Amino acid sequence: MLGRVTERETRPMRPTIGLPQALVYHKYFPLWGEFFSYLGADVAVSGPTDKRVLNAGLEAADSELCLPVKLFFGHVLELAQQVDFVFVPRIVAVEGDAFTCPKLLGLPDMIGALGERAPSLLSETFNMKRGMRDFYKSVYKVGSVCTDSSIKVYRAWRSGLRAQADYERQLLGGVTPLDVLGQGIPEKEPDLTIGVVGHAYNVYDRHLSMDLINRLRKSGGRVVTGEMLPPKVIERELQRLPKRLFWSYEKEVVGSAFHFIHTGDVDGIIFLLSFACGPDSLTQVLIEHEARKTSKTPMMSLVVDEHSGEAGMATRVEAFVDMLRWQKGRVC
Repeated sequence: MLGRVTERETRPMRPTIGLPQALVYHKYFPLWGEFFSYLGADVAVSGPTDKRVLNAGLEAADSELCLPVKLFFGHVLELAQQVDFVFVPRIVAVEGDAFTCPKLLGLPDMIGALGERAPSLLSETFNMKRGMRDFYKSVYKVGSVCTDSSIKVYRAWRSGLRAQADYERQLLGGVTPLDVLGQGIPEKEPDLTIGVVGHAYNVYDRHLSMDLINRLRKSGGRVVTGEMLPPKVIERELQRLPKRLFWSYEKEVVGSAFHFIHTGDVDGIIFLLSFACGPDSLTQVLIEHEARKTSKTPMMSLVVDEHSGEAGMATRVEAFVDMLRWQKGRVC
């Protein structure tokens, strides 16, 4: 099944490719959306997460999986009857000295285990550790669902990279993916700056995070996230660790948290993580230890799971913001 188009003997004239709005979507949607559109495919994105989508994922996925993966199942099932293929890449490594999370390595296998409910998957392995030649082979295999022309696939990939670079420039300029998607609300004369760290699939999924970004903005906070920091800043902060992390996305979380802790650029820090995530559990210990050891900046960890209630989250966030405002008034 994997590494090729499944259950299709002929290529549709204009295939519809489904992109689940979960996991790495908020990191790479400009890249893959532009790539498939350039090749002439119709791109269908699953809708924003809601209770119905989450419940579908909870019912379909194994109970031992972390919440973001369970949610991914729900988004895949939403697309299953609407598209020719659902794009579910196996992302092994995005850099030479680290891996992604195990859930991303095994994602196509887990979705394929749905059996008759599984849609036709468009899947290929992306592993930067094997070098660029192997990486581009994977890109071509994915693009071959739309065309036999390697030149056209290459041009589509370059166009996708330009779209991704423009997106990342916007994030570095101080906006969030929610703003790019038209889901963010404007800040209302903020008197606090709050750093929010965590995986993009937790922070920017409005249902999963219980709309944390917009909730903070409504309370008068200016939100700063890890995506707004240049990679060199993240890398510099990681030098504080006695040993390098070997998970790429955890490196981004830890590096951004360390930056907020050591620079004092924010009035407070919120670390949003999901229950049953092993790497998150490790990074939580590293970040909280660093905060206690070196920083006067208040920090709060929020753990979300399928049983989290919005009222409890709202109470904790409001109390944290009130405490930051009180502390800032004392200092001033």
